[in-house]
Amino acid sequence: SIVPFGPDVQYATEKPWDSLVLRVYPGADGSFVLYEDEFDNYNYEKGAYTEIPMSWDDSSRRLTLGTRKGEYKGMLQSRGFTVVLPDGRQKSVSYNGKKVSVKF
Repeated sequence: SIVPFGPDVQYATEKPWDSLVLRVYPGADGSFVLYEDEFDNYNYEKGAYTEIPMSWDDSSRRLTLGTRKGEYKGMLQSRGFTVVLPDGRQKSVSYNGKKVSVKF
């Protein structure tokens, strides 16, 4: 499984979401799509949102963050991810919308 964690917030725009933790639980292949939109309107119904596909390949112990799809006004152009495994190993990844992989 790939489980994302954002900042502790009381409401969506309280803090920037520019640094997320991805907890990866190995044992099998897994995938996840990180969906984001403007938080406070219905523009997503008109296509104003993004999706970042993520996949874990258990045999190669590699997490791939795919190319971002979509866009919306005010979206983050880049962000950091900290990938954490249950044994405590972690790696940082800079992401700017282009496909990137991290191997453990």
